[in-house]
Amino acid sequence: MHAGNVIAMGEALIDRLGPPGGDPSVDLPVTDCFGGAPANVACALSRLGANVSFIGSLGNDTFGENFQNLLVERGINISALQQDPLRPTRVVLVRREYDGERFFEGFKGDKGLGFADQAISREQIIRDWSLVAENVQWLVAGTIPLASEISSKAFFWCIENAINAGIKIALDLNWRPTFWRNQVSTVLEPSMNEKNQIFSILQNVSLIKLAQEEAQWFFNTSDPTEISASLAHRPSVVVTNGSKPISWQLNNHIGKSFAISPSSVVDTTGAGDAFTAGLIYQLIDVELDQISKQVAEDIIQFAIACGSHVCKGLGAIDPQPYLEDIDNLLSLSEGGISRKKRD
Repeated sequence: MHAGNVIAMGEALIDRLGPPGGDPSVDLPVTDCFGGAPANVACALSRLGANVSFIGSLGNDTFGENFQNLLVERGINISALQQDPLRPTRVVLVRREYDGERFFEGFKGDKGLGFADQAISREQIIRDWSLVAENVQWLVAGTIPLASEISSKAFFWCIENAINAGIKIALDLNWRPTFWRNQVSTVLEPSMNEKNQIFSILQNVSLIKLAQEEAQWFFNTSDPTEISASLAHRPSVVVTNGSKPISWQLNNHIGKSFAISPSSVVDTTGAGDAFTAGLIYQLIDVELDQISKQVAEDIIQFAIACGSHVCKGLGAIDPQPYLEDIDNLLSLSEGGISRKKRD
């Protein structure tokens, strides 16, 4: 285990995967998988060997109970995990194409008050913060909590207190319009109001990870150097693009790294979250503003391997890699690195 800790904050939910090419709301068979970007990142980090705490809210239902059991099995600190007695665990309908790509088709289970992940309580986090905040290097979060008034207050409190404690913040921009509009929308681009809500926290983060499409929508460019320069504190920026090369700026180093193609693609759900976990895992014990160009390249390559590995299995969490899996994958790729590169 690492000496330092990571907090992941945000949604934990169920991805209901439809049959390839089918509609997950009506076609069978469906497969229910644990998901939610921050929960995925927490589980992936823990499997790699990091000390992780998760802050979020699950429903008082079978899904919530089973998810909590999974987090415990993964060795994740759930002292700040909340249980909502009124709102269910969110079920996300995920349409899968034959090539493994997936699309979010809406939600299931709302009883009129929304979902548990939309009501993460700031007051409860304030009470529980000391149980998770000791010796923490990174707070990892996505933007989904900003889509809910209740959870956004909890989110802002975590960001503010992390900054005050000297904790670095990594943000997965993770634009999912269905979560903001609570319905399937044909308009994928964020509105100005939605952009402003997300921009309101970008000034405080050390690292931004986003997909190329998200980069174009929010910054009108997919160049990580230009994105970084548009923000006063010049954060590190990583722009992913599916199986295409990844563009990045870590510290003041810039580069483009090629993806590692998995032997087979079953499902791409959670690949980006495994990438994020690999990125943070490699940054836990180093100072971001002191890394060399070679270390930056190694960090990105490790993260790429984590994302590639997840595509070989179903769902975001079950196929997440152990360190040995990444060692094996990198040893087979040209220019592979060892997980012990910092030792």
